[in-house]
Amino acid sequence: MRFVMFHPGNILFSFIFFFLLWLPGGSGAVHAAKVPDPTEQLRPYVDKVVEILTDPEFKGEEACIKRREKVMELAQERFDFNEMSRRVLGPQWRSLSGDEQDYFVGLFTTLLEHVYIGKIEDYTDQKVAFRDQRVKNDRAQVETDIIDKNVVIPVSYIMLLKDGQWLVYDIIVEGVSLVRNYMEQFREIIRKDGYPSLLKRMEEKIQELQKSIGKPCPTDLSVDQGTS
Repeated sequence: MRFVMFHPGNILFSFIFFFLLWLPGGSGAVHAAKVPDPTEQLRPYVDKVVEILTDPEFKGEEACIKRREKVMELAQERFDFNEMSRRVLGPQWRSLSGDEQDYFVGLFTTLLEHVYIGKIEDYTDQKVAFRDQRVKNDRAQVETDIIDKNVVIPVSYIMLLKDGQWLVYDIIVEGVSLVRNYMEQFREIIRKDGYPSLLKRMEEKIQELQKSIGKPCPTDLSVDQGTS
């Protein structure tokens, strides 16, 4: 069975996932009392990522690994990879032990890092126009438009409030959910070949991508693990 990674809009999704370049705009937001503003919490993250991408110290192929490590450190602060992992596994998650859950979270996070962060070298100043946000209890959804020249793509960021911090756990691009996309792929692999087979495929892909360490950053990050 072919194992295909979520890949809408080619490199555009990578910009969405790691940059979140917000522009000022009217929010029309509904704020619950004493609940922090989701968009405002994203702004420092955005500034730091842009600073890394424009810093001469992190330019060029030689600085590739260092640049990616810095960006991923920031992503760890604003994305809830544990919640994302729980949702993509669905019912399978509940059957895992605590250690097994931790292992999957680490594996899934590493796979996302290798597959998507490798695209950031193609950054060409795409912009995001902030349109609206909705907050209800500990959930929030921020609506944006990604502007790439004359192309406008609607993107929604789904967030969960934890310990006073809004963390992204899903991204919806033109109606396509990252979490749902992976959930459907993983569920099919587990149904046909079992959970160990899913782990094996993910491990093999990560090993393949890690071979590029110390070499120029790879540009072909597609996943094709054959058929079953």
